[in-house]
Amino acid sequence: MADKKNKLQFIWGILLLVAGIGVFFRIPQIMPEIKKIEHFAPYMFFIYFCFYLIGILLIVGGGRKVYAYLKQSYGENAEK
Repeated sequence: MADKKNKLQFIWGILLLVAGIGVFFRIPQIMPEIKKIEHFAPYMFFIYFCFYLIGILLIVGGGRKVYAYLKQSYGENAEK
């Protein structure tokens, strides 16, 4: 059961990494559309900051999960 949970956490970590990378590729495409909305124009710096922060948090969170899984799996292999 624990091994199944670990693999699920590893897959979730990879998905978080991919989503974070996707955010960084999507920001330059979507920001011109947001700039066209007059209501959001004065807050563009804050919107950029939030999007990039979300991308960084996704990448760091996914990276931590993948690193923890790999560290644990290599630790178990070294003991055998």
